[in-house]
Amino acid sequence: MRWPRQWQQPELEAALSAHPRIGERANGADKEAALSRGEQSAMQQADSALQQAMQQGNQAYETRFGRVFLIRAKGRSGEQMLAELQRRLQNSDPAEQQEALDQLREITLLRLKETIQ
Repeated sequence: MRWPRQWQQPELEAALSAHPRIGERANGADKEAALSRGEQSAMQQADSALQQAMQQGNQAYETRFGRVFLIRAKGRSGEQMLAELQRRLQNSDPAEQQEALDQLREITLLRLKETIQ
């Protein structure tokens, strides 16, 4: 359980290279895409106003931090994910890198748990 705590910027960048934007359907038939689609199902069911707000938030986040917004989507509503995105836009660069790494750890541990079950 300690190994994810040691992750830094290179691990975050590697994970984000395959991460779809929140609210955009993950393409592909591989297991990673299927997991992302399932985890983000709340956004797939969101109304058009929420989807548009998330799209605008994603653009603002990418402009601000230069990477895709990463959040553990499973168990969160679309409104909760948007609120987190808006909150995190106020972070400093180091604080946001830490939050993104924390989210990456949560996603990884969640997927490991689901794989083992």
